[in-house]
Amino acid sequence: MGRPYGKNMENQSKLYHRRSIRLKGYDYSLPGAYFVTIVTQGRSPILGKIIAGETYLTTIGKIIEECWIEIPLHFRFVSLDAHVIMPNHLHGIVNIIENHNKRTKNELPNNTKTEKSSQSGLQHNSLGAIIGSFKSSVTRKIRQRQISYPYPIWQRNYYEHIIRNEEDYERIVEYIQTNPLNWEFDEEFIAVRPFNQNDL
Repeated sequence: MGRPYGKNMENQSKLYHRRSIRLKGYDYSLPGAYFVTIVTQGRSPILGKIIAGETYLTTIGKIIEECWIEIPLHFRFVSLDAHVIMPNHLHGIVNIIENHNKRTKNELPNNTKTEKSSQSGLQHNSLGAIIGSFKSSVTRKIRQRQISYPYPIWQRNYYEHIIRNEEDYERIVEYIQTNPLNWEFDEEFIAVRPFNQNDL
């Protein structure tokens, strides 16, 4: 697959990286597919580095990948699709595949006013609860393994995009898979600051 260049890739980065926000009135505990972006505190590049389109994870980055893959072990109604860990953020697709709350089919509300996701006041077994559990697991494992990093790992919020159809799904999978190749076009690239090489 050829590497895309220029304005189109910049526009894709903005579309999928910053329009990941919560729709008011939408029940995030019901079945659906969600594209999630989680960013490090201060956008610090502590998760790894990109060399020639390949991601090399730090110790912290490896713990994050381990915890992400383990999500379905803690939430049996969840499956994961493509994910990628970048120097200062993670992209991944979370599928809630079982109507564990036994409620009616989820529908997008007519009111499309949106707000950023927060981890306060979370609904049981919702997407927010899943991401909150993942973040806590990362912090716990870092402490258990006595890794010296005195700052919070994550920003408080995360971003999500509701995947509405197969075309949208396939486009996002491709975006995730090519993200390391297009790191220089990612808006988070500008925010990257040097990190301690001992973290690798």
